[in-house]
Amino acid sequence: MALQDFKVYIKTYDFMNWLFPVTQSFPKSQRFVAAQRIENTVLNILEAIIEGNAAEHKLPYVRRALTQLELLYVLLRFAKTQRWLDLKKYQTASEQLSHIERLLGGWLRACQKREKHVG
Repeated sequence: MALQDFKVYIKTYDFMNWLFPVTQSFPKSQRFVAAQRIENTVLNILEAIIEGNAAEHKLPYVRRALTQLELLYVLLRFAKTQRWLDLKKYQTASEQLSHIERLLGGWLRACQKREKHVG
C-alpha cells in the first residue's frame, strides 16, 4: 500500500508534525534530553510503520510500533507531571495517540489473521 494512502502512517505523521513544535517549548535543560527522547520515539513508531508496510512479514514491525507507542505514552505523562507539557496539550496528544493505537491494533489483528491462514 502506498504510504500516502495508509491511514496509520498519515495519523502518525500528522501527530509528529504537531508534537515537534510542542517539544521545543520544553525547558532548555530538557530539550536535548526528554524532548529528544520523545521525538526519537515518534520517529521509531513511524519507522516501524514504514518498514512494516514494506515487509512481507509485518507482525514484528506492528508489535514494535505498539511497544514504542506505549513508551511514548509514558514519556508524555512524565512530561506532564514535570509540567513541561500542559494539560491541554497532554490531552490532545493522548487523544491522537489513542487513535493511532486503535489503527495499529486493527493492523495487528489483520496481520495475526493473515499469518494464521498462511501458517
